[in-house]
Amino acid sequence: MSLVGLFKGLGPNGFGHNSTAEQVTSEVDLSGKTYLLTGCNSGIGQETARVLGVRGARVIGAARSMEKAKAACSGFGPQAIPLVCELSDPGSVRAAVASVQKLGHALDGIFCNAGIMALPKRELQNGYEAQFFTNYLGHFILVTGLLDLLSEQGRVVMTSSAAHKQTYAEGIRLEDLDASGEYSALGAYGQSKLACALFALHLSTKLKAGQTANAVHPGVIQTNLGRHMNKLMVVTLSLFSPIFLKSIPQGAATQTYVGTHPSAATKTGLYWADCNPTQGSVFTRDAELAARLWAKTEEIVAGLA
Repeated sequence: MSLVGLFKGLGPNGFGHNSTAEQVTSEVDLSGKTYLLTGCNSGIGQETARVLGVRGARVIGAARSMEKAKAACSGFGPQAIPLVCELSDPGSVRAAVASVQKLGHALDGIFCNAGIMALPKRELQNGYEAQFFTNYLGHFILVTGLLDLLSEQGRVVMTSSAAHKQTYAEGIRLEDLDASGEYSALGAYGQSKLACALFALHLSTKLKAGQTANAVHPGVIQTNLGRHMNKLMVVTLSLFSPIFLKSIPQGAATQTYVGTHPSAATKTGLYWADCNPTQGSVFTRDAELAARLWAKTEEIVAGLA
């Protein structure tokens, strides 16, 4: 148990900082439902997918290779379906969309969980900063390609992060998305996670009545996502993990709750943490910025091979 959670208490819905994915779904039956989840082979993605399977759902588990997807899906129940989806490769994402379409299952939820973090040096994917492309653009292509399969009460859950507050001063540098003007490891990561939150905000205005889109901050969790972080910071957090860090089951709770719990079924366009709606930065509520980012992204996607 994170000691931080003792001071935060529980939210209005009875869940909070220390709640786990199993706890928030203890009375939820997902039999007959189908969920797609990226990053199913490690960390909170693996735990979220496992709990979905425990509750009776069919899980389409996406990973960067079929080997990783198959290995992970072996722990998600007999209905689990492995899927290859390399988010940094538009061709791979489009192939994943086609594969899911061929399956023919309506999607009750799409969990955009996979991501990379704090690359120490500027890297490009398809001409754009790698974190922005992988964490945001890849998921944009995936989700927009599958909207026709979203069920009448389908939910899209974008894994954002409180690190969105460390983005650049402009929020999203729409004219410097290759980071050629300036690169900051945490600034670029924060920008990618803000983009995920803005995607959920704008998508919520485009979905059919009954469908929802939300962004979540899972908490600070010690997973392999932070493998590029400063080593001293990683060691320090490890030493004090009972105080500062959530466990993986706790880290998976918020996205699992938002994606499955009946009490979250009508809530949309929000930013969540500790299983309850909360306020992110002012940028996460900037509808104009969200619309501009969406338009820019459509332009980018149209130009990708």
